[in-house]
Amino acid sequence: MRLASVTVGGVRRGGVVDGESIALLSCMVDDVVRGAPVETAEVLPLSEVRLESPLHRFNRDVLCTGWNYWDHFEESKGKREGQEVERPLRPTFFTKGPDTVIGPSDDIAYDPGLSQKWDYEAEIAMVIGRDGRSIPEEKALDHVFGFLVANDVSQRDLQRAHGGQWLKGKSLDATMPLGPWLTTIDSVDDLAGMRVQCEVNGVLLQDATSAQMAFSFAQIIAELSHGMTLRAGDVILTGTPSGVGNAREPQLFLRDGDVVVTRVSGLGELRNTVTLTDLGAR
Repeated sequence: MRLASVTVGGVRRGGVVDGESIALLSCMVDDVVRGAPVETAEVLPLSEVRLESPLHRFNRDVLCTGWNYWDHFEESKGKREGQEVERPLRPTFFTKGPDTVIGPSDDIAYDPGLSQKWDYEAEIAMVIGRDGRSIPEEKALDHVFGFLVANDVSQRDLQRAHGGQWLKGKSLDATMPLGPWLTTIDSVDDLAGMRVQCEVNGVLLQDATSAQMAFSFAQIIAELSHGMTLRAGDVILTGTPSGVGNAREPQLFLRDGDVVVTRVSGLGELRNTVTLTDLGAR
């Protein structure tokens, strides 16, 4: 099942996407994730609606996993500007503010007064569908509701500028596309075979599969939930593969007008334009 969010008649609604149509729900996708029944009503052509971020009601910051593809960890060696570390033995976690989230075709905010190093990071996002703490790895996938496509657009200079903490360089408003719909876990055929790609202006820059992840979806959940309750509706990013702009020679950063396409096989595609936006730079 693919669950999307749209606004019809001024009211935000969830919907079930089936081919080229969407069957509207009486509730939001957030409610379905938290246990509301799926009861469909009016059916509209998908071409007549604009898809929004599937989720709008967040329990907390978006939970994120860093360095979860070893090729990405290795490509960034010597380029972390004084923040070099040994290869981690456990997943690396950080968070980003929920106000970063935008829809699958919304503009990515770009304010060069805040940062000169806007980088792309194609990722698979997980959504928790069942509360749990200290979840065993063998039961971790029982707590997953589904998956989405995300792009963890990051400001590398801000990421390095605040004592080694990544929150600021990951949390500028309106910079993280999410969507295009939430695919339930029972509709994903091969968890280890999802292909993660990112294109900028038609050039393929990232291309990997979830089989290359350093820590699996289940391992991420088990480690993150150890002593810490995960709640239905929590969003967890699972890391980006190699090919990011900061690690390239020469470096490649996003600029006003760039078109960023992020796709994951079986989960869909995001298409966003980097757009000059006043975020309050001073």
